[in-house]
Amino acid sequence: MTLVQMQPRSTSAAHVASTVADAMDTGGPQVCDDMTVEVALSVMASARTGHLHDNGLCTGLVTQAQLTAVRDSSVYTDRVQLRDILGDRGPFISPVTTVADAEHAMRYGRLDALPVIDEHGTALGVLALAR
Repeated sequence: MTLVQMQPRSTSAAHVASTVADAMDTGGPQVCDDMTVEVALSVMASARTGHLHDNGLCTGLVTQAQLTAVRDSSVYTDRVQLRDILGDRGPFISPVTTVADAEHAMRYGRLDALPVIDEHGTALGVLALAR
């Protein structure tokens, strides 16, 4: 998994994001799906981001709110790993999708972030709505 912190992009005439590939961010520390919930929360806090995604074959997006809910549940143990809570594997978005279409889909679906995957299911980054 890769921890991704979205950076606002310039909207100058020199660079206007037209596709998701132009607007997504791919940077961040590398993490694995065998990471525990506590470690993932610590990495998120250190990187000042609110979500994790896989940088191999995309298995989903995990948010800070989801991890906090798991940690605060009555069934939580310190052995719970990210792979244990990655139930829903979608939705995803293609890097060739236009930014306008992606923004519409995210707002319609009330999503703050979407994993970006290629035609082979490989995670490329995360697209997040600006606040």
